[in-house]
Amino acid sequence: MGYLDLALSCSNPTQTVETPASGGGLSQNGKFSYGYASSAGKRSSMEDFFETRIDGIDGQIVGLFGVFDGHGGARAAEYVKRHLFSNLITHPKFISDTKSAITDAYNHTDSELLKSENNHNRDAGSTASTAILIGDRLIVANVGDSRAVISRGGNAIAVSRDHKPDQSDERERIENAGGFVMWAGTWRVGGILAVSRAFGDRLLKQYVVADPEIQEEKIDDSLEFLILASDGLWDVFSNEEAVAMVKEVEDPEESARKLVGEAIKRGSADNITCVIVRFLETASSSHVSSSSSNEANLMPPPVGDLKISSSESKQDQIDSEDIIRVNKPDNAHF
Repeated sequence: MGYLDLALSCSNPTQTVETPASGGGLSQNGKFSYGYASSAGKRSSMEDFFETRIDGIDGQIVGLFGVFDGHGGARAAEYVKRHLFSNLITHPKFISDTKSAITDAYNHTDSELLKSENNHNRDAGSTASTAILIGDRLIVANVGDSRAVISRGGNAIAVSRDHKPDQSDERERIENAGGFVMWAGTWRVGGILAVSRAFGDRLLKQYVVADPEIQEEKIDDSLEFLILASDGLWDVFSNEEAVAMVKEVEDPEESARKLVGEAIKRGSADNITCVIVRFLETASSSHVSSSSSNEANLMPPPVGDLKISSSESKQDQIDSEDIIRVNKPDNAHF
């Protein structure tokens, strides 16, 4: 959620809630599977977007997953979905210094979004919670109040922090920049925006930054799965409840659908989007000859690795050109 005026449009008792759109796939190297589900829920408009993407970069299979929750309209979230990961994988330091590349890509995407928004009268913004899988590294970056949670050794662990204006360090940053935080149903920047970091939001940009907080986790036998979700899920689920529900269902698409459906039943008033990545045992791949394995790692996965259900909405369909594009720059400059 974002702007104050959206609160009035969050519920409609006569609205029929559609079945969540969903899909999923398996990485070519067999190291992870993923699933997603997304629904407008009880809202009349859809401002959530997501991306599930696998690329072959410098001989490595790389997984890129993201949830983008728009406010003030869908434009900003859709823009971030279409450009953030392309800007990231074309960064010259993507492999050698992934964290700095993520920070640069987030800020570059934000700058380009603001330029593209000059002709629009209404301000728009978006959160982003993303996860990058490279080798045995899971790198999570977050801006806003979408959230990333992992299950490690059976325990629910938040690997991102919700950026709220009343957090002491966020409030201090905003006030040092000349802004203010006030209560208007919840704590809001300038009495307007309920998140303290976001893409876009041109009128509040001096205070609402797109600098991501980044956390890295090692992918090992104790890491079971990752949940990325917009705040429509976390409004009605604790981290522990979400992890417990995903544990019950091995298939990540089915577990994502179950989470979204249950969030609707629990009364979530927002759009709800969830991406789940399940980390798989690699023992089965040890029988593959080294020559065929090396050859496979040099190739991006076929389009068939991503299956999309027939119920998926148009705004969330993954463009095959986006999925398979390997080191083809979008004229990004850092």
